Amino acid sequence: MASLRDLGLSEYEARAYRALLRSGPTTAKELSRKSEVPMGRIYDVLNGLEQHRLVRSQAASRPKKYVAVEPDVGLDRLLEAKQRELDEQAEQYADTVDTLMDDLEAAAPVNGQFWTAAVGPEETLELLLERIDAADESLRIVAGSPSAGLDLRSASSRVVDGLEAALERGVDVQLLLTPTVVCNLPESTIEAYNARLSEYDNYAVRTHEAVDGTFNMIDGVEVCLEVPNPLDPEQAFAMIDLKDRNFAADVREVFQPRWEDADPLKLPQHH
Repeated sequence: MASLRDLGLSEYEARAYRALLRSGPTTAKELSRKSEVPMGRIYDVLNGLEQHRLVRSQAASRPKKYVAVEPDVGLDRLLEAKQRELDEQAEQYADTVDTLMDDLEAAAPVNGQFWTAAVGPEETLELLLERIDAADESLRIVAGSPSAGLDLRSASSRVVDGLEAALERGVDVQLLLTPTVVCNLPESTIEAYNARLSEYDNYAVRTHEAVDGTFNMIDGVEVCLEVPNPLDPEQAFAMIDLKDRNFAADVREVFQPRWEDADPLKLPQHH
């Protein structure tokens, strides 16, 4: 059940405010009796209610009297105060994350080699999305296999969300497809990519006939290799994520001339 305590009042403050609403202008002594707040606490409670801007006092009257502000005004003031408090907490958490990020990145090895693998369509997609989210500078995405890379057909909206977030934070995204992959994709998938991503200056998509395999290169140091299902080449079977600067450099040497020789994507014509 909702109560005034949910909005930051103490039990005594909530009791006193409700009693003031019922009684109209009231002295501290009368309010103590009506609200059952001990007399020894009533002035602290009234000071608290004044800080919450829930009561007004008639300083000129003797003895001093107090009156409650209307419920709609009072609740709005409590809500505003709570929102300010939550905003401040959110800023503190964001500052904590920034500080921890610096600390943790400083502790991470720069040139360490590491690889991991995911097996199965869902696990493969989750690993890919995680690595897209981790990109800081660049994403080179090559979809040349029949599985159409990225599992574009069934996962396009989540992949586009990840790519758009990357573009928003300044990551350069280059998407290289074979014309065959483009022809096999539904128009809705291509249009989704084009409509949401093509407005970014740091996004480019091209096609090239001589592209083999499907992989993603992250920040020039990490490569996600897609492994097609040997029983059904049109399905992704697994993904291997390899962090190795030397291997990534070799991949970049193969990618770059293909990219420079590639053609801008031509969208399929509607019939």
